[in-house]
Parts: sequence; structure tokens; C-alpha cells
Amino acid sequence: MIRRRHLVATGALLPLAAHAQAPGQAPRSMPAPGRREWAAQVPQIRLGVLGGESESDRLGRYDAYRKLFEDTFGVPTRMFFASDYSGVQQAFAAKQLEIANMSPAAYVGVWLDTNGGVEPILVTQEPDGSTSYVALMYARADSGITKLEEMRGKAMAWSDPNSASGYLIPRAELRAAGITPETFFGRTGFAGGHDQALVAVLQKQYDAGVCWSSGQGDEARGFTRGVLTAAVEKGLLDMKDIRIIWRSRPIQNGPVVVRSDLPASFKKDIVDFHLALPSAHPDIHKAVERGSAIGWLPTKHEDYEVFVDMRRAEASERRRRH
Repeated sequence: MIRRRHLVATGALLPLAAHAQAPGQAPRSMPAPGRREWAAQVPQIRLGVLGGESESDRLGRYDAYRKLFEDTFGVPTRMFFASDYSGVQQAFAAKQLEIANMSPAAYVGVWLDTNGGVEPILVTQEPDGSTSYVALMYARADSGITKLEEMRGKAMAWSDPNSASGYLIPRAELRAAGITPETFFGRTGFAGGHDQALVAVLQKQYDAGVCWSSGQGDEARGFTRGVLTAAVEKGLLDMKDIRIIWRSRPIQNGPVVVRSDLPASFKKDIVDFHLALPSAHPDIHKAVERGSAIGWLPTKHEDYEVFVDMRRAEASERRRRH
């Protein structure tokens, strides 16, 4: 039996959560409001929010979520807005955060940096019961680029060095297919986030970019969830203006992450809070998750071991080049 942590190297599918299940579970109740015993060790809850959107957009999406933590657990709750993925990683490493919803690669990055100082507790579930998404490579529709092979010698916008879909996954899959990104593309650069990469491509600063997406549903609407969905909903993108030229194998959705040194009772309350959120506060859930996600399922570090290998392979490749 092939172990999941070797799946990228062998070119097989990336893992779906082993515990993915069908939707339609009975609604759960929110934890009863009131201050907990763990508040003596966790006097405030600090929520990390990844970059990629403007601060006003993130505040609009997350403020009701933040307030619900305060109302439920009776401790002050504040948000930490990072300008990029590494900001949240560094804040976790410095023990300046208790919780964040992270990309899989960003989670593994801080797990490695802290020697297991963080742990994943929940993963987003899609309407079909899966817990995966895909990376999509897109080009402008007027560029004449219709497939990956036509990107040879062209300019490629990566989203963020700590992004799975916007950097690590595409590079790993290209290498597995015998393509060396450093020589295949004529020029590459980091845009600073998924949204910024999309803007850079539309403004003809790059020929193509990569972003995360559910890959499900109506392509004309930007699919059901992801960067393109949000851009279409905001009126920033007409899908007729871009063309999807490549898609990855399934990628495990990013986890809700907490520090490992926090009390077990705190972690249980956080899990219960999120499992009840979609039915108890659907508007807050929709704002935080965006698109078609139906909730969360429990997850564990073993579901992300493939990203540990990917991180280490990327580091080894950098050492080899230098």
C-alpha cells in the first residue's frame, strides 16, 4: 500500500480527508455562553486572518465571527490581520495567536518552524462531502494561451511562497510531470496573495496566475467557492476575461489551527463552536468561509503529511540551486 505522504512524488492523487462524510448531519447546538475555566490560561482569544484581501474586506467578513467568540466564551477576542501568509505563521511561532484558519502549506510551515507547536483541529467540508479543493492556472482570454504548454517562456505570477495552491502544489505537480518551473517559465514573481495575482494578470503584468478554487459548479460564475468566486461576486471579474489552462489534483482543504500548548478544554470548545456555527449562525459561517462550504469536520496532522514532504522537497531544491 502506498503511503499518502509519498503521493506527490509518485504523481498519484493528493489525499482527501480519511474521515470525509456525506452532508446532512443533524444541526448541533452552540456551546453554552459563559466564561470557562480555561480562561485563566487563555485570558483573550487572538484570531489570525491570512492576507490576500484588503483590511476593510477582512474586517467586514470576520467581525461578527470575532464578536461571537466574545459573546460565547466571555473573553476579549481580537483579530490579527497579516499582510501575507508568513505574518500569521510568525505570530503563531511567537505565541501571539490562539487560532487561525490557514492554508495547508502555511499550517505545515509553522508546524515545522515550531516543532509541532500548532495542530489542525477542523477542515472545511464541501457540499458533496469532500474536504478538498484544486489549484487552477488561468490566463487572460485575449492572450492566446489555451494550455499549460503555451506558458513556456511566459511570465508566471505565484501568489505567495507559503501558499499550497498558489505556489507549492503547482510547482510539485509540474516537477512530477518533468517540467522544471525555473527554466520553463520566462519570468516568475510573487504577487503578494491570490487576489493580487489575479489583478496582476488582468493588468497584463504577468501572463498567468494560480489560485485556489472548489473546482465545482458553474465555471461562468467562478465555480462554487474560491478566489474566482469572490472576485465575480464583487464585480471585479467576468469569467469571460480569463481562461483556465490547468488544474491540479485534489488538495486537502486548509485547517482551522490552534496552538498545541492550549488546554484540551479550550480546543474542545473551539471544535464544538465551529461544528455548530453553520446551522446556528449561517450568515457568520457564510461570511467566514465564502461560497458553498457546508461546515467543518475534525482533522489531524496526518492529513497534512504530504505537505511536510512538499515543504522539505522545496527547501532541498532551493539548496541545490544555490
